[in-house]
Amino acid sequence: MNLPNTLTLIRIFLVPVLVVVLLTRTGGVFLGPAIFGAAVLTDWLDGYLARRRNQVTRLGMLLDPLADKLLVAAAFLSLVEMGAVQAWIVMIILAREFAVTGLRSIAAGRGIFIAASNLGKWKMVLEVIAIFLLLFARSYDVLDGLSVLVLWVSVVVALVSGADYFHSFWRESSRPSKPLNAA
Repeated sequence: MNLPNTLTLIRIFLVPVLVVVLLTRTGGVFLGPAIFGAAVLTDWLDGYLARRRNQVTRLGMLLDPLADKLLVAAAFLSLVEMGAVQAWIVMIILAREFAVTGLRSIAAGRGIFIAASNLGKWKMVLEVIAIFLLLFARSYDVLDGLSVLVLWVSVVVALVSGADYFHSFWRESSRPSKPLNAA
């Protein structure tokens, strides 16, 4: 266990705390976004530290994307429960997450590694911004239009990046494989 993996575990621990704070409406306007922000910070920091300290591990490679998906899913599902976003929009985002995760698992089983794409990273950034805006728009009406716009942009980028992952998978899986004894 190293510091980056510990930060990832902290992010996973923050997920139920976030849901409780958001759905019980404790902590006023700022506690929910603060917890979400702390969790997002651990996402950036664990990746930075893992690369900088050369502490990239298999455990981290498995837990980090899981922690990201749990955090985003928990935040969006809480926002649905709070009436801040429609369920069908969140289902598009979550379906993309499950589809890409499943695809990457299938690819890994075939010995194909599909790295996180730039589109996938932008998707995550846009989702985080949308979640922050949607959380604050509950108290600050002036953010309503912007929060919906960023949410829609994140949905479009999620769909495009999902299609990109599938394209990468088909491209990689259609390449002829090299024999094991090839030099």
